[in-house]
Amino acid sequence: MARRKPLPEYQLNNVRLLDELPTQAGQSVAIDRIQLPKKQPRRYFDPEKMQQLVQSVQEHGILEPLLVRPLGNNSYELVAGERRLRAAQTVGLGEVPIVSKELSDKEALQIALMENLQREDLNPVEETEAILELLAIAIEGDTTDVVSILNRANHAKNREQELEENVFLQLKTIETTLSGVGRFTPESFRTSRLPLLNLPDDILQALRQGKLEYTKARAIARIKDEQKRQQVLEEAIAQNLSLAQIKERVASFKASNAESTSSTQHSLKSVLDNAYRLSKRSKVWDNPKKQKRLEKLLTELENLFSEPE
Repeated sequence: MARRKPLPEYQLNNVRLLDELPTQAGQSVAIDRIQLPKKQPRRYFDPEKMQQLVQSVQEHGILEPLLVRPLGNNSYELVAGERRLRAAQTVGLGEVPIVSKELSDKEALQIALMENLQREDLNPVEETEAILELLAIAIEGDTTDVVSILNRANHAKNREQELEENVFLQLKTIETTLSGVGRFTPESFRTSRLPLLNLPDDILQALRQGKLEYTKARAIARIKDEQKRQQVLEEAIAQNLSLAQIKERVASFKASNAESTSSTQHSLKSVLDNAYRLSKRSKVWDNPKKQKRLEKLLTELENLFSEPE
């Protein structure tokens, strides 16, 4: 795999250069004095790669200090280096080397997100979530605000309308931030990455774990039946199916569903036609006791046919 190009520190929007931040000289602290942040960008750790890191820590210790920020009471919050911290805990190290910097909540989160984006094994889900968080920080809002701005910009473009000034300025901020991250424009991020976060949970989990490529995931997600989707997902992973093979399976399921739907529709119409023929020669119309029930059923049927699709 090609090595991911490092993102220079100056691209951290509204964050002072790390070299300019107040720093406590490198030192070692007790591992139990370091706590994880409430908001952690990374959710999945590849077991095999973690085991390799654990083995390295057993042999050589922690070679690169963890970046932390002081919390007071002689404790720290981790900013960058969660894999190293987890490996140290697994090995049972009593102390780990740290570099402590005074950081605000916003600065700490931005640095953590940027570090996450520089990983070589970054999967599309975590990359999308990290970029979305960075954009939210940049516009001083939340991720739903980012999605709203991107959708409003697209809507205005399609209707050849001008954006409100505040939305336009926020869109420019998003564009500048994405330019710093690389690989995306506001529109390409909206169309190629935001839909990813709406994928079913089983598909997202496979993506997080690096078991499935993004294009294959989107193809499998087109299967609405959960049981059938899970079947194709497991086959795609176990047999390393190509995108073309996955699309064949998806098309097969859709064709089967279409035949089933058509058969059901034909059956219902036959029942209705038969009921109409029977009604012409039935004496139910002359039975006062059955008329009320019949009237109720006909009203329900009429209302059902009148409902919008």
